[in-house]
Amino acid sequence: MAEATALASPAPVRRRRSWWLPAGAAVLVVAVLIGLMIGPAGPAWWRVPLELLDRLPLISIDSGVTDAEWNIVWQIRAPRVMLGVIVGAMLAVAGASYQGVFRNPLVDPYLLGAAAGAGLGATLVFTVLRESTRTWPVDPAPVVAFGCAVVTVFLTYVVGAAFGGHGTGVRLVLAGVAVTAFVTAVQTFLLQRNVDVVQEVYSWILGRLSTATWSDVLMVLPYVAISCTVLLVHRRHLDLFRVGEDEAATLGAPVARVRLVVVIAATLGTAAVVAVSGLIGFVGIVVPHVVRLLAGASYRRLMPLSLLLGGAFLVLADIPGRVLTDPAETPIGVVTALLGAPFFIIVLRARSAQK
Repeated sequence: MAEATALASPAPVRRRRSWWLPAGAAVLVVAVLIGLMIGPAGPAWWRVPLELLDRLPLISIDSGVTDAEWNIVWQIRAPRVMLGVIVGAMLAVAGASYQGVFRNPLVDPYLLGAAAGAGLGATLVFTVLRESTRTWPVDPAPVVAFGCAVVTVFLTYVVGAAFGGHGTGVRLVLAGVAVTAFVTAVQTFLLQRNVDVVQEVYSWILGRLSTATWSDVLMVLPYVAISCTVLLVHRRHLDLFRVGEDEAATLGAPVARVRLVVVIAATLGTAAVVAVSGLIGFVGIVVPHVVRLLAGASYRRLMPLSLLLGGAFLVLADIPGRVLTDPAETPIGVVTALLGAPFFIIVLRARSAQK
């Protein structure tokens, strides 16, 4: 009887676990709907769902939303919400991937210098190149920030590999700390020599979704789609990393190749979203921890759930910033820090209580 019970027990567990992905998708859909409904201008919040239903085939509802009000929803709120979904999903998946490949639950997507590189790129545009690029039809800041972020992480990997970082993640992390410190020092030097643009630079560094357009969404979507696909494909290898690098190699996992591919994919996606949104902290740490508490530590569930809940988290975190200080806005990086820091402390306390 005991053996029969033991054999029968995994089926209900699997059924319970199968509900996590639909539940995560439902949370994301609700967050997107709330993000479309709330704003300092536009139609009343309860009219937006009616208008969305009215625009579906074979459904006709008088929502009372005018064309001007719908333009506010579609041209201002919608790209902001979609960019929030993309940025939050990418940061959460990248954070989970870094935590898996480095076997450290405290690392985030900016570990190897992506944030510092992007910040330096934006600072270069605002200080050195602003006068010459002011009349350009396209803002060069996202492009330069993306390029500098990629170059910074590449430099980190070269420095780490030169001292054996290809065989262990510890030296790679230390290389990231050193390169980040150097890049930050260069950025500080530029700001000290150009104090007139400090406010502009820091408004970018603190994170922003308020300037989102559909062109921003289309610009980062291919990078994020490719990065997330690669990371999700490698989630089984990240499960092997949980038992240790030597053990993973014994089980047949190509440790060095997996680390390189995961770092490149996570960095590419992180650099792309940071280039258009600025530096938004805590998403890559808090969301994977919450998923681990809810659905377990297996990366087969952790990765897709982090993607869904990361997007939902950032969309919901963006709402206070756009309505609390109307007509001004609170940078979303400030909001995520205010929400994420105490929540992260609670998560750490809960994890320590479980041990």
